[in-house]
Order: sequence, then structure tokens, then C-alpha cells
Amino acid sequence: MRLTTNTQVSVDGVMEGNGGQSQNRSGFERGGWARGRPDDEVLTYINQLYQSAGAFLFGRRTYELFARYWGAMDPDSNPIANALNTKPKYVASNTLTEPRWADTTVLSGDLVAAIRELKAKPGGELQVHGSGALTRWLLENDLVDDMNLLIFPVVVGQGTRLFPDSGPDIALDLVESRAFTTGTTLQVYRPVGRPRYAND
Repeated sequence: MRLTTNTQVSVDGVMEGNGGQSQNRSGFERGGWARGRPDDEVLTYINQLYQSAGAFLFGRRTYELFARYWGAMDPDSNPIANALNTKPKYVASNTLTEPRWADTTVLSGDLVAAIRELKAKPGGELQVHGSGALTRWLLENDLVDDMNLLIFPVVVGQGTRLFPDSGPDIALDLVESRAFTTGTTLQVYRPVGRPRYAND
């Protein structure tokens, strides 16, 4: 399986609370910024993206948010609910012991080896949605095949960003770029090692 990360971000890189206030950490008041400009074209893309998954990989916090929301839905009620409730789910956690969402496997211990083993299986994409800390860790460990950024035309001005002020440097090749009618853009990148820096 190819491992793809899928992140909704603002122009200033915020990923926190994109879907609503209930996803936010304490003190963040600008949730729901990705829904502020409804776009059927973007929604169709997101629905198709979830349907194309062979399996899902989550960090613990995102897993628990998704389990509470999507896990409580009838699979026939929505294409995303259908994908999430009918396909295998994996959660990277050293503290979660009894997942309550059906068809969930907890990965702990040597996560690099466990994820490489998952990637070696056939079956489409192993998709990561949200899960910022996990996404950064996967990139640092060269486990990401493609990184999909859905960039919404808004500056949120506060909140957790996908990439912190300091961290590892990663060169990216642009694989696909697409603009939706309301100004949201999709950028698909492929990690290609460390960047080259111009000599002064």
C-alpha cells in the first residue's frame, strides 16, 4: 500500500479545528474555518479520496475524534462514514489498549517496522487524515509516499500548524496541482530527501 497523508490547512498552515469547534484544543476559538466557504467540488473530491483508501492510519487523538463522530454513524449515511466504518483502521499508540471502533488494530512498539509491514501489503492506499504529529513523524522517518495538502483560502491567525517553527527539512516534488472553483487548492507532493541550498 502507498502511504498518503491528507491534511486540510489554511494559507498560514493551520490544521487545527478545520471541521468545527468540537475538534479544538482549549483556547482556540476559530474552528470550522474549512467549512466557512461551502464547495460541492471539494466535498466530492474528499468523498472520493476516502473511498479510494485500502486502510486508514491514525494518531491517537485523531482516531478518538473520528471514532466518536464517524464511528457513531450508519455506514450507509455518507461516503466518508461508509469508508471509515467498513475498511481496516490502524492507530499508532503506546497507550491505547482497547479500541472500541470496529476493525481497529493498535500499532505500538517498533512503529517504523509495523508501518513498513503495512505498506508491504497489497490493497490501495494507506491513508492518514489529520493526525499532525503522526504526519510529521512519518515524514521524518521516510514513510510517506505522497502528501496531499488541501489548502483553503483563509488565514486563521492562530492554532496548531502542520509544521512547527523548527524541524527537519524535506524536499518535495510537486506531483499534482488543482484549483477548485471557490479558491481551495490541492497540492500533491512527493518527499525526495533533503533540500539543496544555494551557496552564498
